[in-house]
Amino acid sequence: MPPDEELDSLEFSALISSRICHDIISPVGAIANGLEVLAEETDEEMREHAFELIRQSAAQASAKLQFARLAFGAAGSKGAEIDLRDAETVSRGILDHEKHKMEWTGPAATVAKNKVKLLLNMIAICLAALPRGGTVKVSITGEGDAMAFVVRSEGEKVMLAKTIPVLLNGGAGEQLDAHSIQPYYTGQLAAAAEMALKSAVDADHVELSAAPSG
Repeated sequence: MPPDEELDSLEFSALISSRICHDIISPVGAIANGLEVLAEETDEEMREHAFELIRQSAAQASAKLQFARLAFGAAGSKGAEIDLRDAETVSRGILDHEKHKMEWTGPAATVAKNKVKLLLNMIAICLAALPRGGTVKVSITGEGDAMAFVVRSEGEKVMLAKTIPVLLNGGAGEQLDAHSIQPYYTGQLAAAAEMALKSAVDADHVELSAAPSG
């Protein structure tokens, strides 16, 4: 559904739910596969491999769910604030630590939840822009209503789908599905937080920035 058509709350919720399920289905499926191996395999080496697969996949699923809880969930009542240290923790949790690094610069502060959700979704987009690995650099400056974010991906084969900048700015007719709903949602968060969201793409980096729009 193009976002310039009416997108009711039920359809929006369904697309967000599909996105979260897409993110966690792989590690959950790996856990199921590991359990099947344990049920059938008697070789101790194979059983140890299965145990390791289950441990790693369970940790990955947990990390992705903790990230989704803050990035997409209610996270408290209307007007609630979220600690940026929690945002950093869940962001580091979803990294593929064999491929990705994160540099985080910013204050230890509690911030309005829509701003933190915006930051987390910016991080998710920049992480996805590094399919072959690299570094995600997060910079948080200012305080209160003047706080601003810059998230930058640096690495080999960094890429950003051409539709994402359009979706970040409201869609302009782009089709919404379980993949495209996340950048569209990021743009909606920026509007709710009264922040102007910009994107820049170069050969070796992708950068998203959000600053007060007032």
